[in-house]
Amino acid sequence: MQDQGRSTRKRTGGRLKNVRNRRKDELGRLPTETEVGEPRFRTIDVRGNGTKTRALATNVASVNKGDETVSAEIEDVVENDANPNYIRRNIITKGAVIDTSEGQARVTSRPGQTGQVNAVLLE
Repeated sequence: MQDQGRSTRKRTGGRLKNVRNRRKDELGRLPTETEVGEPRFRTIDVRGNGTKTRALATNVASVNKGDETVSAEIEDVVENDANPNYIRRNIITKGAVIDTSEGQARVTSRPGQTGQVNAVLLE
């Protein structure tokens, strides 16, 4: 989410003046809406000396089946509590229910942050 700063008005309705400008660390980025499709990734620099790999699109998920983990093909997004429109647009976020070649699974990772889709098979 991008920085919107504090309110420009006081409780009484009067205007507040800026004390200082925005700082670099207060700014955010737009969300990475990971789609189902041919895998595409983007590496971004983060604060400090680190990097993040963002999955712009992916069609593979690591699905946990009890005590084993298998790689499964993502076919469709069935349910997404983050936004009802994400189902129609096939966007994967944490908590989304996806249809895979192994069956339906719930996403436990954050594909826009980690660049991979980890999921747990639903009963």
